[in-house]
Amino acid sequence: MAYTVGQVAKLAGVTVRTLHHYDEIGLLSPSGRSSTGYRRYDDTDLERLQLIRHYRELGFPLDQITGILDDPAADPAAHLRRQHELLTVRIKRLQEMVSAIEFALEARKLNIRLTPEERFEVFGDFEPEAHAEEAEQRWGGTEAYAESNRRVSRYGKDDWLRFKQENEDWARRIVAVMSSGAPADGPEAMELAEEHRQIIGRWFYECSYEIHTGLADMYLADERFTAHYESIAPGLTAYLAEAIHANAISRA
Repeated sequence: MAYTVGQVAKLAGVTVRTLHHYDEIGLLSPSGRSSTGYRRYDDTDLERLQLIRHYRELGFPLDQITGILDDPAADPAAHLRRQHELLTVRIKRLQEMVSAIEFALEARKLNIRLTPEERFEVFGDFEPEAHAEEAEQRWGGTEAYAESNRRVSRYGKDDWLRFKQENEDWARRIVAVMSSGAPADGPEAMELAEEHRQIIGRWFYECSYEIHTGLADMYLADERFTAHYESIAPGLTAYLAEAIHANAISRA
């Protein structure tokens, strides 16, 4: 079946101009022409276009895509492995940023007294103050917010690094429990949910079971918190939320 350039553009979700450009650079030339010289694409052309779009979504430049598709000796897997490495680095950086956002939100307003060098060691390129206004709007009138702000204002670099280490150690252990197949409402998971509550209580504010279950619901509802826990382990957000609720019920 032959397709016009307009039909192909609509099917593939690209512009006619893009298809013309692909033709001009030899990346995707139509297999045929009409009697009046208009481009005509067949199913093979559409399959090639699908591959082109796939590589473009992965970030490959057009000239490299041409080489992959036209060179019989080219190794697409090698290119994909390289792109996988680049994407992995990018994902890791994004995960670190999400983690820092959660760090800032749970600490409420971060009145941090650190030197520029210490701030970089603790937070990297992330600026906690960028989220302080949002935290104040959401919780500014609560005693928990005031208590958290009082405590945080006294923390130095070593305090923040200890908190991060404690949190990372807890995360490793709850992932291990979840990965073992233990139920979220079982004793191991509930014990770690209780430890999660106590970490908040030690570092920021008195975290009642009511507040803790509210946080669990927020982890599920707020995509930033969800992204953070899912970056630690897929499925952890729902698992932790269920464990927090089960722990609160068991202690009622």
